[in-house]
Amino acid sequence: QVQLVESGGGLVQPGGSLRLSCAVSGITISVSSMGWYRRAPGKEREFVASITRGGFTKYRDSVKGRFTISRDNAWVTGYLQMNSLKPEDTAVYYCSANYMNGVNYWGKGTLVTVSS
Repeated sequence: QVQLVESGGGLVQPGGSLRLSCAVSGITISVSSMGWYRRAPGKEREFVASITRGGFTKYRDSVKGRFTISRDNAWVTGYLQMNSLKPEDTAVYYCSANYMNGVNYWGKGTLVTVSS
């Protein structure tokens, strides 16, 4: 069974940095893309960043220049480097593995709190 586990969340002051990790277990050879989403308190889940097998990346406008998505060569671990964090970045962050057969898998999330 494919499983995703996020880690690296925590409390950080505005302007600080965090690096989130997403450990993937199971078959990864057929992964077409990996992504990060987040859900802020009282809001719906929203797209943050994604990366395809070919290395193409996308970011939501509010995180461009501050967040960087990456993965290891075997697609076993995904990363989200977050710099210059703002209070509005506070949310539960979820990683996603998207397979070529159209099936998506999700982690349970890791909480990021940006506050002074």
